[in-house]
Amino acid sequence: MNSGFLNFIDSVVEIPEGQKQKFEALITTKQLNKGDFYVRQGQYPNSIAFLTKGLFRYFYLGNKGEEFTKGFFTENTVLSAYSALIEDRVSYFSIEALEDSDIEVVDYFELQKLFKEDPCWNKFLVVMLEKAFVIKETREREFLLLDAEERYKGFLERFPGLENRVKQNIIASYLGIAPESLSRVRKKMGLLT
Repeated sequence: MNSGFLNFIDSVVEIPEGQKQKFEALITTKQLNKGDFYVRQGQYPNSIAFLTKGLFRYFYLGNKGEEFTKGFFTENTVLSAYSALIEDRVSYFSIEALEDSDIEVVDYFELQKLFKEDPCWNKFLVVMLEKAFVIKETREREFLLLDAEERYKGFLERFPGLENRVKQNIIASYLGIAPESLSRVRKKMGLLT
């Protein structure tokens, strides 16, 4: 198997060959159709996945059925409801395929056993946590300090081409604005005629 997940890990940290083989043995591949859920809000997750093809979003569902998009998973990223896994609780958000997608899935509890075998995995976990921290801090800073146009520009820089793959109402939800406000921002930027 030529694992995208393993190639990704290899690009982050050097893993001994024996550990690579054990990791690869844990991987199962799965295809999800547009609209399918990898994790649903209120479910206990049991795995993490690597996105080899496609696109996902993660979002909260409010009490009145409104959707609040937390972020996006693009190709060559790890997707999970990691906090729920760590705390052994239900996920507070859903992870939905926005396109037909291919993922490589690893059972979280089997992965935990593997991670305890060799300290090489610690560096990988630290790098992943650092990346997650930067993403979280960036999102918080943008919401607190930037206006809608600046947040949209940040979205375009961070996710090149995604504006053509994601519905505008989902992008507006990610930016924390109404779809009509996003249309005004795009018009002001000369992106609408």
